Amino acid sequence: MSNKKQETFNRSDIELALSQEFPDLSKSQISLAIDSILESIVDAVALDEKVEIRGFGTFSKKYIRPRKFINPKTKEVSYLGETATMHFKPSKSLIEK
Repeated sequence: MSNKKQETFNRSDIELALSQEFPDLSKSQISLAIDSILESIVDAVALDEKVEIRGFGTFSKKYIRPRKFINPKTKEVSYLGETATMHFKPSKSLIEK
C-alpha cells in the first residue's frame, strides 16, 4: 500500500479544464453539458442499466443487504430494508494515470 495522497478532482476542476480546452464555449454551456451527461448516467443506472465509458470506467447499481441497527441512545432495534447505491469501477487506464 502506498502513502501517496489522493487528490480530488471535482466539478469546478472539470469545468475549468473544459473551458481551457474549448475557449469558445461559455461557462453556462459547459455547466449545462456536464449536467446533461450526469443526469443521463444517473437515469440509466436508476433503471438498472450499466453505463460504460471506455477509458474512464463503469457505473452500475449496487444493492446493500437488509440489516438491523440499534439506536445507541434508546437501545431500540430497528430494521433497514434493502437499499441501492451507485457504484463506480474505474478502468485500468484511468487507474494507471
